[in-house]
Amino acid sequence: MPIIYERETISQRLEPNDTQRATLYVIGAYFIGILILWNLPYIKHILYPFKLLVVGLHEFSHATAGCCTGARIEAIEIEPNEGGVTRMRGGVQCCTLPAGYLGSSLIGALLIFCGFDILASKIAAILLGLCLIAVLFWARNWLTRGITVFFIGLIVVLWIVKDSAGLKYFVLFVGVMSCFYSVWDIMDDLVMRKVNESDASKFAQMCGCCPSQVWGFIWLIISILFLLASVVAGILAFKQDNAEQKQAADHFLKM
Repeated sequence: MPIIYERETISQRLEPNDTQRATLYVIGAYFIGILILWNLPYIKHILYPFKLLVVGLHEFSHATAGCCTGARIEAIEIEPNEGGVTRMRGGVQCCTLPAGYLGSSLIGALLIFCGFDILASKIAAILLGLCLIAVLFWARNWLTRGITVFFIGLIVVLWIVKDSAGLKYFVLFVGVMSCFYSVWDIMDDLVMRKVNESDASKFAQMCGCCPSQVWGFIWLIISILFLLASVVAGILAFKQDNAEQKQAADHFLKM
């Protein structure tokens, strides 16, 4: 009697299991919480360190694009008003200018994707730490150094404590924060109002074909697509429940 193998359809694969559903609830709660806290007096300062972290990832993305196109990175600086600057010589501007918004959106999306699985979260935490070490290497002011050392230390503490859930939810929060901040920044600076000096305005001047608001809208759509793709990919890729994820993570770390 022949053996019949049933193949799952895409729609079946996209149906989240209980563990994935819980992760989706956490992502939704993070978005709502960040949205509420964003501009509340006094309470908004809770998010301040994470905002500076995301600014650091934004500048790291500029620097990475610069390195990939032959630039010499001179400095990364994070400012107290949640601004930042990357100073470099050389590079290809059509790559380095959009890299800040799109790069931080992509990093956030990858962190959300990894946040669906414990082992993937641990790997993502290591890579996030390496990104912060790179920012620390290029840092030229004390705020940049301080914020990167703080979050590198937090990752180390969460790793030492061996709290898989803590590290997973930290990675998820940073991912959601990075995506949220990037989308908010694009809308605030480029779509809803015109800013005289921004990455998009410089990009528009270089291209000479569209105003900065148009480029901002294009980058906004790309950022949202990154976010949606990360959630869909997470549901498709990680079907293990929490117990199976912990077992796989423990086995990998013992190898």
